[in-house]
Amino acid sequence: MPSLTFLGAARTVTGSKHLLDVDGQRILFDCGLFQGLKELRLRNWSPLPVPPESIDAVVLTHAHIDHTGWLPRLVAQGFKGPIHCTGGTADLCKLVLPDAAHIQEEDAKFANKRGYSKHHPALPLYTSDDAAEALSRLKPAAFGKRIAIGPGIQAEFINAGHLLGSSYVHVTRQPQQGVASTTGILFGGDLGRYGRPILPDPSPGVEVDTLLVESTYGDRLHPVEDDGEALARIVTDTFARHGKLIIPAFAIGRVEELLYWLFRLEDQKRVPVMPIYVDSPMALKGIDYYQARTGELDPGIVFVGRPLQRFTAVSSANESKALVENDIPAIVIASSGMATGGRVVHHLLAGLPDDRNTVLFVGYQSAGTRGRNLIEGAKYVRMYGQDVPVRAKIAKVNGMSSHADAAEVIKWLRTFPRAPQATYLVHGEPPAQEALKARITQELGWRVEVPAQGQQVEIPL
Repeated sequence: MPSLTFLGAARTVTGSKHLLDVDGQRILFDCGLFQGLKELRLRNWSPLPVPPESIDAVVLTHAHIDHTGWLPRLVAQGFKGPIHCTGGTADLCKLVLPDAAHIQEEDAKFANKRGYSKHHPALPLYTSDDAAEALSRLKPAAFGKRIAIGPGIQAEFINAGHLLGSSYVHVTRQPQQGVASTTGILFGGDLGRYGRPILPDPSPGVEVDTLLVESTYGDRLHPVEDDGEALARIVTDTFARHGKLIIPAFAIGRVEELLYWLFRLEDQKRVPVMPIYVDSPMALKGIDYYQARTGELDPGIVFVGRPLQRFTAVSSANESKALVENDIPAIVIASSGMATGGRVVHHLLAGLPDDRNTVLFVGYQSAGTRGRNLIEGAKYVRMYGQDVPVRAKIAKVNGMSSHADAAEVIKWLRTFPRAPQATYLVHGEPPAQEALKARITQELGWRVEVPAQGQQVEIPL
């Protein structure tokens, strides 16, 4: 009997890894980093329960680091197979994996220089060479085209509307002699939202026997669309205090939507015009990839940013340092989105102690991250071995999330031709998962399970 083992994103949001064992083959769906609490981050250093060299292939749902960021580690430990994904995911992986490796190397270097690591010497989880090797294994495929991911096993990528290239992966198996055919399994990845700018709505569900679906916002609803009113108020208030608006943002996906709204508010004269800086080489390249794939975006959306020079691209480290030291009123968008690393940490180090400034979060903040600590009211945050006082205003805009909320998950599930035999809730913290499980059971009558880390289940395939 084929089996599925949940090696990540099980009763937590990050670290997506789902291992399919079928017909003597092992196929790993997503290979992400754990983020947030220290006990989760330590899992990144633990070996998989199966030898990496025994995995025949990897299939990616999309390029976010909690779905792809462990690939270089997997390769370094002996994985030799192909990595299947969409073209958009392949493009964005060329950005996120080298960047993740660079952060790992720089953090280890900095820890050794300052001597605050418990390990001597501190080592990176993986290197830039490991990331380059992982990228060499990528095998892009088009949406809607069935591809072989193993002998007798096929997969199709279906647009999920969450990120450029994001997909659900519909996996089917050629019927074996004496074994009845099934309709397969759908690896949901992350589910996009309905009626949002830039990306299309999630594609309808397909007939399957087994479904994995995210539950990040399973216990809540996004605010009713306010046409950018909350963002406009935050920009205006910060400008009035002659402060900086520092926005930690996921470098791919979120930056595009932020610029869309900032330009729109400017054009409607609803905010004062402030200099806008994008301090993330990865985000700048990501914008180029979005512009190159407008056919995969909302109809009529042509993202115009850099060609109109409506923001300043901060490319070099010296330019970023100068921006950190410059205290003129401005909007600074820098990665990473949960303020766990990258250039935004330097902006926070300088900006948090100043009560003129605002730090705005525009996406989900996992438990244990610096972003979660800040929105929960931390008076000090730890950065580079020191406690930094928080005097800046901390704000959050929830409506800009690219994750479906509870109602949107239900809306998507209603598009399925029939109920799967089993639906597994992944990518969520336990309270959100239990709330969503109860709602799906009550409203749809489906069989729903919340798998534990390391749990193995038999599935029809």
